[in-house]
This record gives sequence, C-alpha cells and structure tokens, in this order.
Amino acid sequence: MDRNDLRIGDAEREHTMAALREHFAQGRLTHEELDERLDRTLHAKTARDLAQVTADLPGAGPAFEEPASPYGMGDWHAAMHAQRAQMQAMRHGQRAQMHAMRHAQREMHRAAWMARRHGHRRGPHPILPFLGLLMVIGLIAGGFGIFKVLFVIWLGAMVFSLVHRRFHYRG
Repeated sequence: MDRNDLRIGDAEREHTMAALREHFAQGRLTHEELDERLDRTLHAKTARDLAQVTADLPGAGPAFEEPASPYGMGDWHAAMHAQRAQMQAMRHGQRAQMHAMRHAQREMHRAAWMARRHGHRRGPHPILPFLGLLMVIGLIAGGFGIFKVLFVIWLGAMVFSLVHRRFHYRG
C-alpha cells in the first residue's frame, strides 16, 4: 500500500493548518485562499489529500512525519523544537493581525476627530437648547406671551440651522 493512501488523524490536519496560517502570515495566501485550504484540510482523509492542499507552497514536505520513537530522546527534542517554532509562527501571525486592527482603529478615530475639528458636528446648534430653556423660564415667569415670542425665535433658529447644515456640509 502506498504511504500517501494511509488515513490521517487530527494531529496531521492541525500540523497542515498551522503551516497554512504561517503561509498566510507571510503573504503567500489571501484570506479567501486560506479559508478554502483550511476547509479542504479539515475534510482531508488521506496523506495524499493533505499533500495536495500544500503542493504549490514552499517547504511543502510530506503530509505527516513518521511517529517519533518512544526510546529516542533526540526525536522528542526535534518534535518539541518544531512545535515551539510552529507556536512562534502562530503568535507572529496573530500579532501582525492585531497590529493591523489597531492601526485601522486608530485611523478611524483620527478621521472622526478631524471631522469634528473641521466643524462637521452633529446635533442641534448650541443656541437651540439655550432658547428652549429660556422658553420654559419665560412660560413660568412671564406667562404665555413671552413663551410665544421665544417659541417663534426657537423655531426660526431650528429652521436656519437645518438649512445651513444642509447646504454648508453637502458632500
């Protein structure tokens, strides 16, 4: 029986997925290619299936290594070294993704700050709440006559604010 026709286990799939993530972190794969290859890896049943997933990538070796001998400590050290290198590669990829996300978030905050700085504010004009307070005070202290006058002024300021914002901040 050919070695590539042997069935594989979760350890071999995980090894291949870690290698794919490293290739993605190094820019050899796009996000869509990574998703598609990870899906193929999860559904792989034989070593040949795994070899096809990574065939066009550099460093693509056999789908899995021979199991380490329980008697040889050299094999154990080599396996631990490979696992440590794999973990470092995964941490590096995660750090790169986190850095990109932080950079994008900083740029969004900066754009919002610049928009506020250049007068693109939202909400009512600052005088409108003040006029509303004066209307309430006028209704309590001066009666309905002063309230009507302040209400007309408040309504005019509201319309002016909306028209001004519509034509001034267009675009």
